Amino acid sequence: MEGTLVIDKPAGMSSHDVVARVRKIIGERRVGHTGTLDPFATGVLVALVGKSTRLMQFLSGAEKEYEAVIRLGYATDTGDVTGAPLERTFTTETGRYAEIRREEIENAMSSLRGEIDQTPPMYSAKKIKGEKLYELARRGEEIERASIAVTISAFESIERDGELLRENENGTRDLAVRVVCSAGTYVRTLAEDFGKRLGLGAHLAELRRTRAGCFKIADAKKLEQLSELAESGLLAQAFISPDATLAHLPALDLSADDVRRVMNGLNLKVEQTVWPTGQAVRLRDAVGVLTAVGIYDEALKLVHPQVVIAN
Repeated sequence: MEGTLVIDKPAGMSSHDVVARVRKIIGERRVGHTGTLDPFATGVLVALVGKSTRLMQFLSGAEKEYEAVIRLGYATDTGDVTGAPLERTFTTETGRYAEIRREEIENAMSSLRGEIDQTPPMYSAKKIKGEKLYELARRGEEIERASIAVTISAFESIERDGELLRENENGTRDLAVRVVCSAGTYVRTLAEDFGKRLGLGAHLAELRRTRAGCFKIADAKKLEQLSELAESGLLAQAFISPDATLAHLPALDLSADDVRRVMNGLNLKVEQTVWPTGQAVRLRDAVGVLTAVGIYDEALKLVHPQVVIAN
């Protein structure tokens, strides 16, 4: 059993928990995912199964898309709704909410689009000197973190029932947003930085990943649906083939002799191409089944098989 499963991760489960559940449902130990979602978040979690786990390196850097809710009113120690509230920066009595104009919101968002620097939050799985930051944070420790460059391709508000800001019973306001960003972006940090641009405390109240690379939420299966397919003997319907998994990469169709060469790790001479050096290329047999992924060398005009997945 191999290929890709697009899972609609439920809230309350870690990405590791979801992978463990998938292993149990499909009866395959070799399962990995291409990008962590926090336990409170939902949406697209791309799971690679069997030999397809070898393809992870070609997917982990994919662009992500999210729908989120930023809560304005106070920050939390984790940057999201699961954390403890920090000191409120203002209350409804200050009249600050009444001062927030659509133009001000747009200007704050605009300042956070493009390539920006982010400081990884303490409550994150990023490792420093072999230890995850959230492990330090839970011990009450905070260390200096180097900022990282990320790209925010889209950061825009979403009106709900004609409202831009929705008032909550506790006096906070919620802003629904859409975010398209590079891999490694912390949407929690984006929410906090957005609040700072407005002079307000802010945190992430909801987060749903709607796309990871070419994998969309419309194609995702809930764990319950995956279980039903497994019980009905229709599990194959949920899988995306290894070749389709890497549909974003250029392809090279091989002769039978070339397939044998690739499976033995031998380079392929390739003339007429326009690929840059370092380009990953799908290497497929006569019927379109992925044999391997190779790396192109423009100077030598050859493709070196880097990951072979055929039997």
